[in-house]
Amino acid sequence: MSLLAPRYATAEQLQAIREKWGLLDPPYVQFAKYLWRLVHGDLGTSVGFGMVGMSVSGLIQQRLANTLILMGIGLSISYSIGIPLGILAALRLNKATDRAILVFTLVTYAIPSFFLGLLLLLLFSVYLGWLPAEGTTGGIASVILPALTLGLGNAALTTRMMRSSMLEVIRMDFITQLRSRGLPEREIVFKHALKNAILPVITVIGLDIGWFIGGAVVVETVFSWPGIGLLMTKAIMGNDFPVVQGCILVMAFFVILGNLMADIFYAYVDPRVRLG
Repeated sequence: MSLLAPRYATAEQLQAIREKWGLLDPPYVQFAKYLWRLVHGDLGTSVGFGMVGMSVSGLIQQRLANTLILMGIGLSISYSIGIPLGILAALRLNKATDRAILVFTLVTYAIPSFFLGLLLLLLFSVYLGWLPAEGTTGGIASVILPALTLGLGNAALTTRMMRSSMLEVIRMDFITQLRSRGLPEREIVFKHALKNAILPVITVIGLDIGWFIGGAVVVETVFSWPGIGLLMTKAIMGNDFPVVQGCILVMAFFVILGNLMADIFYAYVDPRVRLG
Protein backbone atom coordinates (compact mmCIF):
# COMPACT_ATOMS: atom_id res chain seq x y z
CA MET A 1 0.00 0.00 0.00
CA SER A 2 2.78 2.45 0.84
CA LEU A 3 4.13 2.11 -2.73
CA LEU A 4 0.79 2.67 -4.40
CA ALA A 5 -0.67 5.44 -2.26
CA PRO A 6 0.38 9.10 -2.14
CA ARG A 7 2.33 10.21 0.90
CA TYR A 8 -0.63 11.92 2.55
CA ALA A 9 -3.41 9.74 1.15
CA THR A 10 -6.86 9.99 2.69
CA ALA A 11 -8.88 7.03 3.87
CA GLU A 12 -11.02 7.26 0.74
CA GLN A 13 -7.96 7.16 -1.51
CA LEU A 14 -6.57 4.15 0.33
CA GLN A 15 -9.90 2.36 0.00
CA ALA A 16 -10.03 3.11 -3.74
CA ILE A 17 -6.50 1.72 -4.19
CA ARG A 18 -7.43 -1.47 -2.32
CA GLU A 19 -10.45 -1.95 -4.56
CA LYS A 20 -8.48 -1.22 -7.74
CA TRP A 21 -5.74 -3.73 -6.97
CA GLY A 22 -8.02 -6.38 -5.45
CA LEU A 23 -6.45 -6.14 -2.00
CA LEU A 24 -9.83 -6.56 -0.34
CA ASP A 25 -10.12 -10.14 -1.60
CA PRO A 26 -8.96 -13.07 0.56
CA PRO A 27 -5.38 -14.18 -0.12
CA TYR A 28 -6.46 -17.39 -1.87
CA VAL A 29 -8.68 -15.39 -4.23
CA GLN A 30 -5.82 -13.00 -4.99
CA PHE A 31 -3.54 -15.97 -5.70
CA ALA A 32 -6.11 -17.63 -7.97
CA LYS A 33 -6.52 -14.39 -9.94
CA TYR A 34 -2.75 -14.10 -10.24
CA LEU A 35 -2.46 -17.65 -11.60
CA TRP A 36 -5.25 -16.97 -14.10
CA ARG A 37 -3.49 -13.85 -15.36
CA LEU A 38 -0.18 -15.72 -15.44
CA VAL A 39 -1.64 -18.44 -17.68
CA HIS A 40 -2.66 -15.68 -20.10
CA GLY A 41 0.81 -14.10 -20.08
CA ASP A 42 -0.09 -11.23 -17.74
CA LEU A 43 2.66 -10.80 -15.12
CA GLY A 44 1.04 -7.79 -13.52
CA THR A 45 1.74 -4.07 -13.49
CA SER A 46 4.83 -2.24 -12.28
CA VAL A 47 4.53 -0.09 -9.16
CA GLY A 48 8.12 1.20 -9.13
CA PHE A 49 9.27 4.78 -9.54
CA GLY A 50 9.36 5.76 -13.20
CA MET A 51 7.56 2.57 -14.30
CA VAL A 52 4.21 2.86 -12.48
CA GLY A 53 1.39 1.38 -14.52
CA MET A 54 3.66 -0.25 -17.10
CA SER A 55 3.11 -3.90 -17.99
CA VAL A 56 5.66 -6.25 -16.40
CA SER A 57 5.46 -8.50 -19.46
CA GLY A 58 6.25 -5.55 -21.71
CA LEU A 59 9.20 -4.47 -19.57
CA ILE A 60 10.66 -7.99 -19.64
CA GLN A 61 10.14 -8.33 -23.40
CA GLN A 62 12.11 -5.13 -23.94
CA ARG A 63 15.08 -6.51 -21.98
CA LEU A 64 14.95 -10.25 -22.65
CA ALA A 65 16.71 -10.15 -26.03
CA ASN A 66 19.73 -8.40 -24.50
CA THR A 67 20.02 -11.04 -21.78
CA LEU A 68 19.74 -13.87 -24.32
CA ILE A 69 22.47 -12.29 -26.45
CA LEU A 70 24.70 -11.98 -23.39
CA MET A 71 24.03 -15.59 -22.37
CA GLY A 72 24.59 -16.94 -25.88
CA ILE A 73 27.96 -15.24 -26.30
CA GLY A 74 28.95 -16.10 -22.73
CA LEU A 75 28.16 -19.79 -23.25
CA SER A 76 30.11 -19.77 -26.51
CA ILE A 77 33.12 -18.27 -24.73
CA SER A 78 32.81 -20.76 -21.90
CA TYR A 79 32.77 -23.88 -24.07
CA SER A 80 35.24 -22.62 -26.69
CA ILE A 81 37.75 -22.10 -23.86
CA GLY A 82 36.82 -24.87 -21.44
CA ILE A 83 36.60 -27.88 -23.75
CA PRO A 84 39.95 -27.42 -25.57
CA LEU A 85 41.76 -26.58 -22.31
CA GLY A 86 40.26 -29.63 -20.60
CA ILE A 87 41.41 -31.91 -23.42
CA LEU A 88 44.87 -30.35 -23.46
CA ALA A 89 45.24 -30.69 -19.68
CA ALA A 90 44.26 -34.38 -19.82
CA LEU A 91 46.72 -35.11 -22.62
CA ARG A 92 49.52 -33.27 -20.77
CA LEU A 93 48.78 -34.80 -17.38
CA ASN A 94 51.10 -33.64 -14.56
CA LYS A 95 53.18 -31.57 -16.97
CA ALA A 96 53.71 -27.81 -16.94
CA THR A 97 50.78 -27.26 -19.31
CA ASP A 98 48.43 -29.22 -17.07
CA ARG A 99 49.53 -27.34 -13.95
CA ALA A 100 49.20 -23.95 -15.67
CA ILE A 101 45.66 -24.79 -16.80
CA LEU A 102 44.71 -25.95 -13.31
CA VAL A 103 46.02 -22.69 -11.84
CA PHE A 104 44.04 -20.73 -14.43
CA THR A 105 40.82 -22.60 -13.60
CA LEU A 106 41.38 -22.20 -9.86
CA VAL A 107 41.89 -18.44 -10.12
CA THR A 108 39.06 -17.69 -12.57
CA TYR A 109 36.56 -19.85 -10.68
CA ALA A 110 37.46 -18.30 -7.34
CA ILE A 111 37.16 -14.66 -8.44
CA PRO A 112 33.62 -13.29 -7.92
CA SER A 113 31.98 -12.19 -11.16
CA PHE A 114 31.51 -8.60 -10.02
CA PHE A 115 35.21 -8.29 -9.14
CA LEU A 116 36.31 -9.93 -12.39
CA GLY A 117 34.06 -7.51 -14.26
CA LEU A 118 35.64 -4.54 -12.52
CA LEU A 119 39.13 -5.82 -13.35
CA LEU A 120 38.22 -6.21 -17.02
CA LEU A 121 36.65 -2.74 -17.02
CA LEU A 122 39.77 -1.25 -15.49
CA LEU A 123 42.08 -2.95 -18.01
CA PHE A 124 40.20 -2.77 -21.31
CA SER A 125 38.08 0.36 -20.82
CA VAL A 126 40.03 2.65 -18.50
CA TYR A 127 43.70 1.86 -19.21
CA LEU A 128 43.61 0.57 -22.80
CA GLY A 129 40.40 2.25 -23.97
CA TRP A 130 39.64 -0.60 -26.37
CA LEU A 131 36.08 -1.36 -25.28
CA PRO A 132 33.12 0.68 -23.99
CA ALA A 133 32.58 0.66 -20.24
CA GLU A 134 28.81 0.33 -19.98
CA GLY A 135 25.47 -0.07 -21.69
CA THR A 136 25.18 -0.52 -25.44
CA THR A 137 26.95 2.69 -26.46
CA GLY A 138 29.61 0.80 -28.40
CA GLY A 139 27.32 -1.48 -30.40
CA ILE A 140 28.40 -5.11 -30.59
CA ALA A 141 31.64 -4.25 -28.77
CA SER A 142 29.61 -3.43 -25.66
CA VAL A 143 28.72 -7.08 -25.09
CA ILE A 144 32.32 -8.37 -25.14
CA LEU A 145 33.29 -7.48 -21.56
CA PRO A 146 30.08 -8.64 -19.83
CA ALA A 147 30.02 -11.85 -21.90
CA LEU A 148 33.70 -12.48 -21.12
CA THR A 149 33.01 -11.95 -17.42
CA LEU A 150 30.21 -14.51 -17.50
CA GLY A 151 32.08 -16.95 -19.70
CA LEU A 152 35.42 -17.10 -17.88
CA GLY A 153 33.98 -18.25 -14.56
CA ASN A 154 32.02 -21.06 -16.17
CA ALA A 155 34.93 -21.93 -18.47
CA ALA A 156 36.94 -22.91 -15.40
CA LEU A 157 34.29 -25.39 -14.32
CA THR A 158 33.94 -26.74 -17.87
CA THR A 159 37.72 -27.18 -18.12
CA ARG A 160 38.00 -29.21 -14.93
CA MET A 161 35.02 -31.37 -15.84
CA MET A 162 36.35 -31.98 -19.35
CA ARG A 163 39.78 -32.83 -17.99
CA SER A 164 38.53 -35.41 -15.49
CA SER A 165 36.15 -36.95 -18.04
CA MET A 166 38.86 -37.19 -20.71
CA LEU A 167 41.30 -38.76 -18.24
CA GLU A 168 38.71 -41.39 -17.36
CA VAL A 169 38.00 -42.22 -21.01
CA ILE A 170 41.60 -42.41 -22.27
CA ARG A 171 42.38 -44.95 -19.53
CA MET A 172 39.64 -47.33 -20.72
CA ASP A 173 40.39 -50.65 -22.40
CA PHE A 174 38.95 -49.74 -25.80
CA ILE A 175 41.40 -46.80 -26.07
CA THR A 176 44.27 -49.18 -25.30
CA GLN A 177 43.02 -51.53 -28.01
CA LEU A 178 42.82 -48.71 -30.53
CA ARG A 179 46.40 -47.71 -29.75
CA SER A 180 47.54 -51.32 -30.11
CA ARG A 181 46.13 -51.30 -33.64
CA GLY A 182 48.41 -48.43 -34.55
CA LEU A 183 45.74 -45.74 -35.02
CA PRO A 184 47.05 -42.15 -34.98
CA GLU A 185 46.79 -40.49 -31.56
CA ARG A 186 44.85 -37.55 -33.03
CA GLU A 187 42.20 -39.89 -34.43
CA ILE A 188 41.95 -41.80 -31.15
CA VAL A 189 41.48 -38.61 -29.13
CA PHE A 190 39.15 -36.62 -31.35
CA LYS A 191 37.18 -39.38 -33.05
CA HIS A 192 36.77 -41.93 -30.26
CA ALA A 193 37.70 -40.51 -26.85
CA LEU A 194 36.16 -37.05 -27.19
CA LYS A 195 32.76 -38.42 -28.22
CA ASN A 196 32.53 -40.29 -24.92
CA ALA A 197 34.29 -37.74 -22.70
CA ILE A 198 32.06 -34.84 -23.68
CA LEU A 199 28.85 -36.52 -22.46
CA PRO A 200 29.19 -35.40 -18.80
CA VAL A 201 29.80 -31.85 -20.02
CA ILE A 202 26.55 -31.93 -21.98
CA THR A 203 24.58 -32.99 -18.93
CA VAL A 204 25.47 -29.79 -17.09
CA ILE A 205 24.33 -27.46 -19.88
CA GLY A 206 21.05 -26.97 -18.04
CA LEU A 207 22.91 -26.08 -14.85
CA ASP A 208 25.12 -23.72 -16.86
CA ILE A 209 22.08 -21.86 -18.15
CA GLY A 210 20.88 -21.43 -14.57
CA TRP A 211 24.35 -20.22 -13.58
CA PHE A 212 24.37 -17.72 -16.42
CA ILE A 213 20.88 -16.45 -15.59
CA GLY A 214 21.90 -15.89 -11.96
CA GLY A 215 25.23 -14.35 -12.93
CA ALA A 216 23.51 -12.01 -15.38
CA VAL A 217 21.94 -10.12 -12.46
CA VAL A 218 25.38 -9.15 -11.12
CA VAL A 219 27.18 -8.73 -14.45
CA GLU A 220 24.45 -6.64 -16.05
CA THR A 221 24.47 -4.38 -13.02
CA VAL A 222 28.26 -3.91 -13.18
CA PHE A 223 28.22 -3.11 -16.91
CA SER A 224 24.79 -1.40 -17.03
CA TRP A 225 23.78 -3.92 -19.67
CA PRO A 226 20.03 -3.42 -20.31
CA GLY A 227 18.83 -6.97 -19.66
CA ILE A 228 16.38 -8.51 -17.23
CA GLY A 229 19.16 -8.83 -14.63
CA LEU A 230 19.59 -5.05 -14.48
CA LEU A 231 15.81 -4.64 -14.59
CA MET A 232 15.45 -6.90 -11.55
CA THR A 233 18.19 -5.07 -9.67
CA LYS A 234 16.45 -1.74 -10.22
CA ALA A 235 13.11 -3.30 -9.24
CA ILE A 236 14.59 -4.62 -5.98
CA MET A 237 16.03 -1.22 -5.13
CA GLY A 238 12.65 0.39 -5.89
CA ASN A 239 10.58 -2.24 -4.05
CA ASP A 240 8.82 -3.03 -7.32
CA PHE A 241 7.64 -6.49 -6.31
CA PRO A 242 5.60 -7.31 -9.46
CA VAL A 243 8.67 -6.73 -11.65
CA VAL A 244 10.93 -8.76 -9.31
CA GLN A 245 8.40 -11.57 -9.30
CA GLY A 246 8.07 -11.51 -13.09
CA CYS A 247 11.85 -11.56 -13.62
CA ILE A 248 12.28 -14.51 -11.25
CA LEU A 249 9.55 -16.45 -13.05
CA VAL A 250 11.22 -15.86 -16.41
CA MET A 251 14.60 -16.92 -15.01
CA ALA A 252 13.08 -20.08 -13.52
CA PHE A 253 11.51 -20.88 -16.88
CA PHE A 254 14.89 -20.72 -18.61
CA VAL A 255 16.46 -22.97 -15.97
CA ILE A 256 13.74 -25.58 -16.60
CA LEU A 257 14.09 -25.15 -20.36
CA GLY A 258 17.86 -25.56 -20.12
CA ASN A 259 17.56 -28.83 -18.21
CA LEU A 260 15.02 -30.12 -20.74
CA MET A 261 17.31 -29.20 -23.64
CA ALA A 262 20.23 -30.95 -21.89
CA ASP A 263 18.21 -34.18 -21.53
CA ILE A 264 17.13 -34.08 -25.18
CA PHE A 265 20.63 -33.33 -26.46
CA TYR A 266 22.15 -36.04 -24.25
CA ALA A 267 19.76 -38.63 -25.70
CA TYR A 268 20.66 -37.44 -29.20
CA VAL A 269 24.41 -37.75 -28.59
CA ASP A 270 24.35 -41.02 -26.62
CA PRO A 271 22.33 -43.78 -28.37
CA ARG A 272 22.39 -45.85 -25.17
CA VAL A 273 19.97 -43.40 -23.55
CA ARG A 274 17.49 -43.75 -26.44
CA LEU A 275 17.73 -47.53 -26.50
CA GLY A 276 17.74 -48.01 -22.74
